[in-house]
Formats: sequence, C-alpha cells, structure tokens
Amino acid sequence: MSFSDISTVLIVLVVLAVGLRLLQRFVPHHVREAHNDVAGFIFAAVGVLYAVLLGFVVITVWTNNDAARQTTFKEADALAGIYWISRDLPAPVGPQLEHETLAYAQTVMTTEWPLMSHHESTPAATQLVYQIRDTVFSINPVGDQQQVLYEHAVSHVEDLASERRARLNQVDDEVPVLLWVALVLGAVLTVGFTFLFGLPNTLAHTLMVLSLAGLVVLSLVVIKELNFPFAGSAAVKPTAFQVFLDRLPPPR
Repeated sequence: MSFSDISTVLIVLVVLAVGLRLLQRFVPHHVREAHNDVAGFIFAAVGVLYAVLLGFVVITVWTNNDAARQTTFKEADALAGIYWISRDLPAPVGPQLEHETLAYAQTVMTTEWPLMSHHESTPAATQLVYQIRDTVFSINPVGDQQQVLYEHAVSHVEDLASERRARLNQVDDEVPVLLWVALVLGAVLTVGFTFLFGLPNTLAHTLMVLSLAGLVVLSLVVIKELNFPFAGSAAVKPTAFQVFLDRLPPPR
C-alpha cells in the first residue's frame, strides 16, 4: 500500500469522525435512537448487498491479476523451450535463434514492462516474435532428431505468440467506470446509514462507524491496486523472464 493510499484512508476516517461529532452536537442521540429499529432493518439489507458487490469485485480483480501472472510464466516457458532447442541446432540457425530469444526477453523486461503500466507495448518485441518465427520456419531439418526439434520449436513459437497476445490483452483489464460508481456510492450509502443510529455512548458509536468505514475504504484501495495487473503496488513483475535469463548458460 502506497503512502497516498494510507493518507486517503486516514483522511476519510478523520472526516467521518468530525462528521459524527457534528451530528452528535446538532442531532442528539436520543432523537436518532427512536428510529434505530427501522434504520437497522434497512442497514442490514444495504450492508448485505454491498458486501456481495464488494466481495465479487475483489475476487474478480484478484483472479485477473493472478491470471496475468500465470500468463507471463507460460510465455517465458515457451521462450525457454525455443532457446533450449536452439542450443541443439547447428549454425547459423541455432546461434541466431538463441540470440533472438535472449533479445526478446531483454526487450520485454527493460522496454515493454514499464510501458505496460501505461497500457502500452513496444513494437520492437512484436518484431522479435516475427523474427523468431521466421527463423524457426527457415529450419530445414535433416534426420529424425532435427525433425523432432523442428516440430517442438514450431509448437513453442505458437505458444509464445499466443501467450504474448494474452498478456497484452490483460494489460487493459480494469474495473468498468460504472462499477466504480456503484462501489463508491454503495460505500457512501452503507457508511452513511450508520449515522442514523443513536447510541448513548458516543465513543462506542464512533469506533463502530470508523471500523466499518476503514474496512470499506481498505477494500476499495485493494481493488484500486489490483485494478490493472501491470500497475500499482501489486503489479505483476517480470519475474518469469528474469528467472529465464538467470538460468541460462553463456550464449554461443
């Protein structure tokens, strides 16, 4: 959680605390206490509906975030498959394919990954996929062993291109604006209903309201941080590609 997120939570809690203080001053608890039964019934219905909505969105954004992380590992696995096949291919195709896979991993990590937080990608990485594909298709297998390597290489190239497309599609995953409006209005309505209750103990009332508000705001912050899989404090990192590069022998 970033400093701005913590500041937002604290500001909301301070504003609510001041609001409760003013409410207690101008509308004493004994005035509101007469409506506790009706307010409690409506609050229970509103709370359940909002909890369902909030839980659904949190699970959805978490699932999208985890799916994006899995996609990066599948993409890196396909790239690793091509690389290890290139080590068994003769020159000049083998070394060329080897260098192209390394260049792709480096380009994705250093150039494309920062761009993805702004919902962009780099044409250089796309061009490298085309080069890898063209190099693989240029292989003229001699013998059964090279034929097997060629078939596996083609399969890995198809997987690489497929997982790359999936990753770039996931860059634009986000909570729709309409759903954000529902989340914010639901939060205001849910917390606002707690102001209608009248309790003789003002401190207890304040603590209960701030606890509920803190939980709701924290949930919204979690949704914001997970909203874009490749941005925010919980952004997917290029770990898969880093692991791929760290475990490779020196290139030929």
